[in-house]
Amino acid sequence: MAKAANKCYGTGRRKKSIARVYLVPGKGDITINKRSIDEYFGLETLKVIVRQPLTATETADKFDVIVNVRGGGYTGQAGAIRHGIARALLQADADFRPVLKKAGYLTRDPRMKERKKYGLKAARRAPQFSKR
Repeated sequence: MAKAANKCYGTGRRKKSIARVYLVPGKGDITINKRSIDEYFGLETLKVIVRQPLTATETADKFDVIVNVRGGGYTGQAGAIRHGIARALLQADADFRPVLKKAGYLTRDPRMKERKKYGLKAARRAPQFSKR
């Protein structure tokens, strides 16, 4: 690694979720909103999503991850944390950029909820049609 600063920061976003991620040199603990990752996320797939940038760069046991995340649901929060970890890893070492870019972890997912339109029950759901 080129340089590992004391604390590396990255902001991750997905849907309505915003994650503030700090990477601190350590042994690989992931803390989300002052709870362990196993306590915070019930589904194993969400834990895998969060760890993806660390496994891609082979730094899973070199950094402790401290996360503050708010807004959205569990899936959106997991995506936001992954985005934040990837950005923080770039601060730790710029040599990780090609690996993270190729895997698509640096790209902010632009998909958002579509707004509800007037005259409809939801974004596209029309009222039930009745002939009589």
